[in-house]
Amino acid sequence: MKVLIVHAHPEAKSFSSALRDLAVETLQGQGHEVRQSDLHALDWNPVASAADFGERQNPDYLVYALEQRESVKAGNIAPDIQRELDKLLWADLLILNFPLYWFSVPAILKGWIDRVLVSGVCYGGKRFYDQGGLAGKKALVSLTLGGREHMFGEGAIHGPLEDMLRPLLRGTLAYVGLEVLPPFVAWHVPYISNDAREDFLRAYQARLQGLERDQPLEFPRLEQFDERLYPLAR
Repeated sequence: MKVLIVHAHPEAKSFSSALRDLAVETLQGQGHEVRQSDLHALDWNPVASAADFGERQNPDYLVYALEQRESVKAGNIAPDIQRELDKLLWADLLILNFPLYWFSVPAILKGWIDRVLVSGVCYGGKRFYDQGGLAGKKALVSLTLGGREHMFGEGAIHGPLEDMLRPLLRGTLAYVGLEVLPPFVAWHVPYISNDAREDFLRAYQARLQGLERDQPLEFPRLEQFDERLYPLAR
């Protein structure tokens, strides 16, 4: 299996980075081929802009998704985007590894999503969900956060973690066709003991070693809808 790990934490000694390092070690130890995109080490530019295109299809008015589509076809999209897109298309499994910021992904990772999941390749028209451009590949989210597990869920102070991750798991990863595996979550990380951190590392290693047994999350399939995307009668 070919694996791309996109890592979004600025501190090399962080627990998030420890999860990334463990994933590399574990997956390579199983014989998988692993590539990384350490976004802070790459000094990744998160801002989608007209500068991403060598030539514009429409120089007078920027429609970013349309320019993505045309620039990829013409081979004049920004080199940093093309390098990441090549890695993404090479991979069988995409791992996004990050700390939860403000109920969401860090800005640098959001910028990777905005710029690399290009229209015309990853999605476009009715090429989404099970018909998306990345169909046949899988995705795993591994994240750390400061809150305790009991703070998340129905009736809990912060509500379900699934609600916070919905834009990422459904609106991004599933939307472009990826089979989305259940996320791995390390809770309350800044405040726990070393023993508790080791427990999380062992649990993550076990997940990585058993990925073939993971059942993907369920999302819509286009066969459940008509040509205008109204739900079919059941």
